[in-house]
Amino acid sequence: MLYTCSPACADPRHQHTEARSAAATAGSTKARTSTRAVAKSARGKTKVVDLHCHYLNPEVNAKTAHLNAAEHDATHVFADALTRETNAKQMKTRGPKLTGVTERLVDMDRMGVDVQAVCPAPYHFFYFTEPDYGAQLARDVNEGIAKLVADTPDRFVGLGTVPLQDSQLAVRELDHCVKNLGMRGVEICTNVNGKNLTDPSLKLDKFFARAEELGILLFMHPLGYTQADRLTHHYFNNVIGNPLDSTVAVSHLIFDGVMARYPKLKVLVSHGGGFIAHYWGRMDHAWRARPDCRTVIKRKPSSYLEKFHFDTITHDPEMLKRLVDRFGADHVVLGTDYPYDMGDEDPLGMVAQVKRLPRASRDLIVGGNAARLLKLKF
Repeated sequence: MLYTCSPACADPRHQHTEARSAAATAGSTKARTSTRAVAKSARGKTKVVDLHCHYLNPEVNAKTAHLNAAEHDATHVFADALTRETNAKQMKTRGPKLTGVTERLVDMDRMGVDVQAVCPAPYHFFYFTEPDYGAQLARDVNEGIAKLVADTPDRFVGLGTVPLQDSQLAVRELDHCVKNLGMRGVEICTNVNGKNLTDPSLKLDKFFARAEELGILLFMHPLGYTQADRLTHHYFNNVIGNPLDSTVAVSHLIFDGVMARYPKLKVLVSHGGGFIAHYWGRMDHAWRARPDCRTVIKRKPSSYLEKFHFDTITHDPEMLKRLVDRFGADHVVLGTDYPYDMGDEDPLGMVAQVKRLPRASRDLIVGGNAARLLKLKF
C-alpha cells in the first residue's frame, strides 16, 4: 500500500499503528538523533519539508529557446530516440506542474508536504553560455524563484543558481541570492561543462569558501554523465548516469580536499547520495592501501563523506534504512524530485516503510533536518 498522508495520520485503514508502535519501542539509530530540534508548527505538528523539487521559469525558458539548451544536456545528447520521445511526452503531461503553482499545491497537499524548497530545473544551469550572459540568466532564474516564494511564502522557500563557469560571478550571484533575495541555498551541478568541480581552471575554492562563510546549503544535482557513450539506451544516462556523476563529484570533493579545507560546508547530494553513499568501503580501502589515494587528505575518505547530507530518493525502503543506519537520521532529508517521473510521489510512505525507525528519527528526516539546514522557523 502507498501512504499518501501526513505523519500524524490516524486513519486506521492506512495501518500506521503497527509502524508507530515499533517506532515507539525501538532504540534510536544514532544517539544524537533524539536530541535534535524538530521543526514544528505552533500547534505542535511536525512540518514536512521537501528538499528536492524543481521549478521551471516559463519566461526564462522562452527567453533562452534560441540557445537549444538540450544540445548541452548530457541526458539528451546520450539518449536514443525512444528516450527522447518519452521525455518529450513527460514534458507535455508534467509541464504544468513544473512551471505552475496551482497543480503543485494540490500535489503537495496530496503528498502531505507542507513546504517545498524550490530549486531550478537542472537544465537551467546554463553553464555552457558566455560567463556574463550566464550570470544574467542565473539572475533571471533567481528573481523568478524569489517571486514564486514571495507570492506563496507559507508553502515555498527558495534555492537559487549561480554561474559556476566563472567563480567571481558565482560568488557575486551567491551573495545576491542570500542577502537580497533571501534564498536558503543554491543548487549546483555535479560538473561544469564536463569539468570536475575541483578542476583548478574553475577556481571554485573561493565559491566554496563563501558558501561556508554564509552558512548556506549547496544542493548538488547531476544532469547525466558527460562521457556516456555506453549509456544511451534504456534511459541509462539518468538511471545510471545521474548517480554516477554524483559519485564522481563527491569523490573529488573528498579526495581533492575541498571537504577538508571547508569543514563547515553544508552539501546535500541528490538521489540518495549516488553510488558512493552505498559503496564507501572501497575508497577507504584504497586510501589505506595506496599512496596515490593519500596525496591530499589526511583522514580516511568516509570521514569526510559523513559530512554530506542525502535525500530519501532511493526508491527502496531497505536502501533508505541502510542510508540512515550508516550516516544517521540527522543526515537524511525528505526529497521527491517533483514533478519528474523518476521522483517519489509518496515520500512519506517511503519513510513509513523503513522498519524500526524511531519517531524522533522520522521527524528529523521529514522536516527537522531541512529546517536546520535551511534555517527555517515555523
